[in-house]
Amino acid sequence: QVHLVESGGGLVQPGGSLRLACTTSGFTLEDYAIGWFRQAPGKEREGVSCISSSGRPYYIDSAKGRFTISRDNVESTLYLQMNGLKPEDTASYHCATNLGPDLDCSGAGNYDYWGQGTQVTVSS
Repeated sequence: QVHLVESGGGLVQPGGSLRLACTTSGFTLEDYAIGWFRQAPGKEREGVSCISSSGRPYYIDSAKGRFTISRDNVESTLYLQMNGLKPEDTASYHCATNLGPDLDCSGAGNYDYWGQGTQVTVSS
């Protein structure tokens, strides 16, 4: 049974950093594409960063140079290192996968497996 559990969110000042973690179970993380998505109140869900089964990363433009996606295949954990956080990064962050080699990282796709999310709030 597939499970995705996010952690690492919190309240941080603008310019600060957080590292989100998505602990996975029920599948072999390195064999599938997986990604980070976020949703803020009143806004559409958007993909933040995804990584394919081959390890190719994707970032939305606003995350390039600030966020880094990585995975620890031994620990079956996906990470998102977020630096230089801005108030507009405030959202609930979720990890998701369809257990395929690639993943629609737009946020508009259908995602078979979705975690409960971790809240990130960037405010002074």
